[in-house]
Amino acid sequence: MNNRRRELLNEGINLLDQVSDIISEALEQETDALENMPENLQMSDRYESMESAIDHLEDVVYHLDEAKEGIESARDV
Repeated sequence: MNNRRRELLNEGINLLDQVSDIISEALEQETDALENMPENLQMSDRYESMESAIDHLEDVVYHLDEAKEGIESARDV
């Protein structure tokens, strides 16, 4: 792989880092909101929706990390 393609991959990794940071911030805020939800609203539809959103956001962060690792592996061959 030539240097220009490595540079492109580095740019992609940097963009994925930025996206991951944004998603992680949203995940943290949603988790905080869920943890601070009044007890009488726990197990409500809203609570379950928030839990589902958190699960999906955790999956997204995981897959972004996997994508970055794959790109790094390809770049470093």
